[in-house]
Amino acid sequence: MVACPDGEREALIAAARELDSRMREIQNGGKVIGGERVAMMAALNLSNEVQQLRTHSTSVPAELDSRLEALNHKIEAALLD
Repeated sequence: MVACPDGEREALIAAARELDSRMREIQNGGKVIGGERVAMMAALNLSNEVQQLRTHSTSVPAELDSRLEALNHKIEAALLD
């Protein structure tokens, strides 16, 4: 059993199920042979998804800032007219 902080057991179990699902998917694809390689490919795929989410989540606030700034300028211009 893996130790985890109180209240995180369900999340850990869900993560283990997701990893198991990904590994089975890769293994059933037949292109990767060996348990260690299957685990490595699943970990690499999950890591790539995390990186993409991190990149996307940091770009969204910057995009919102620029949109809000543009709206603010439009409001200021309308108030001055």
